[in-house]
Amino acid sequence: MSIASAIVLFAVFWFLIFLIVIPIRLQTQGDVGRVVHGTHSASPEVHNLGRKAWITTGVTFVVWAIVAGVILSGVIDVRDIDMFNRMGPAPAGSETGG
Repeated sequence: MSIASAIVLFAVFWFLIFLIVIPIRLQTQGDVGRVVHGTHSASPEVHNLGRKAWITTGVTFVVWAIVAGVILSGVIDVRDIDMFNRMGPAPAGSETGG
């Protein structure tokens, strides 16, 4: 895995996990009972985005380290998930599980 691939994998995991973390413990204006005129009652009152971003970064690092370790160790190869045999046979001398 190249450095660019590792960074892209980390960014994809970060945004996916961030979208999961955002609604956790979100307090809306309707929940608090102070709806600002011109806004929807489901607008966030207390969102704690900075804290959620740090939590996301920590969780993402753990998930990314596990996935990157599996990729770099070769336990799972891209040919292992080729369900339709579109990649063809492995080249001679390559070590693929099977």
